[in-house]
Amino acid sequence: MLYFLEILHSALDEIRSNKMRSGLTMLGVIIGVASVVLMVAIGRGAQKTVTDRIQSMGTNLLIIQPGRPVQTDVRAFFRRFGGGGGGGGSSTSTLTSDDVLALNKQVSGLRALSPEHRRSMQLIVGNQNMQTSVVGVTPSYPPVNNFDVQFGSFITEKHLKGMEKIVVLGQEVVRALFGTQNPIGKDVRIENGIFTVVGIMEEKGQQGFSNLDDIAFIPLTTMLQRVQGTDRLTAINVSVERPEHTEQVKVLITAVLLNEHRIRDTIDQDFNVLNQAEAVETLNEVTKTFTLLLGGIAAISLIVGGIGVMNIMLVSVTERTREIGIRKAIGARKRDILQQFLVESTVLSVLGGMIGILLSFGGVLLINYFAGFQAIIAIGSILLALTFSVGVGILFGILPAYKAAKLNPIDALRYE
Repeated sequence: MLYFLEILHSALDEIRSNKMRSGLTMLGVIIGVASVVLMVAIGRGAQKTVTDRIQSMGTNLLIIQPGRPVQTDVRAFFRRFGGGGGGGGSSTSTLTSDDVLALNKQVSGLRALSPEHRRSMQLIVGNQNMQTSVVGVTPSYPPVNNFDVQFGSFITEKHLKGMEKIVVLGQEVVRALFGTQNPIGKDVRIENGIFTVVGIMEEKGQQGFSNLDDIAFIPLTTMLQRVQGTDRLTAINVSVERPEHTEQVKVLITAVLLNEHRIRDTIDQDFNVLNQAEAVETLNEVTKTFTLLLGGIAAISLIVGGIGVMNIMLVSVTERTREIGIRKAIGARKRDILQQFLVESTVLSVLGGMIGILLSFGGVLLINYFAGFQAIIAIGSILLALTFSVGVGILFGILPAYKAAKLNPIDALRYE
């Protein structure tokens, strides 16, 4: 132990005696370690952000959309929130209110059903107007989609039965049409009808490809019978009572709807049942792969840093040839010389790694503050980066250390 401490002290003295050169040598390792930790932090942050946003759409959620089930759950799930159109990839919806009644009656294990009809429409208040997604829904929409009213009230059964012209606005719509005014009780023109604002939704933010604050809700009966003149739905959102039964409920829903639509062959299936849990799992796998890719690219700079360490250690061996000869002449073994140079290269890499980790913490703070993005540093990535930097020091220090150890003491003493 005492012998190792002596070698370590000697290595630190050598680094201190050439501060500028040692600093420049460590720079590659510093950049490499900081890049690895930062890239992994960004990847983990992206994974958490995407997962949280999908889960915030509702728990144990199944979404039934018109159209053949030819897309993956992830693509179709985001397409569902991608605009004001039909929702499922089919221009003509095959879902009706009768399907909702059949599901309620024949499928057990459901917490609630939330049918909807979604269209992009123009909203006008005075000289202000905007194009936004107007969704006809029922009172079950908030609990199913985990999207609550912040001010006022949501659509009630009374509004639904009376096909009343009332509207609940998202926060972005309120800001665009009313500015800082309180919109509750005021009128909004939607297409050719006048609707009274009864509530304001909570702030939800970006979901998939759209902003859920840029939305307006009206009673489903009003949308179908007084605005659109149709009985077709663009989606049916289903909340399942128990998460472990989600897949079983999905199979039952598929069977019931196939029967309702009088479809014998699943090849002709004209609807798609999307599972939120599967979408989250798939996205997690994608983001993990993305994180590994980012970390792997950043690790290349660590290899470049290791080459710099090897280069400077080779220069050090050349400069200290006479010193090596003297040490060998007074009894130093090959193993002693080998250990000394290996320790020096490892210390350079470890110091560079520690500085790189400190820089990565600073980088994460800057990203979180200025970019509004939550990068997450993982202990595992720090340990991996440190291990990698130690490995770089040893791997790229072996050649210079071996070269120093095999020097002939007589030739070394003669070296000028």
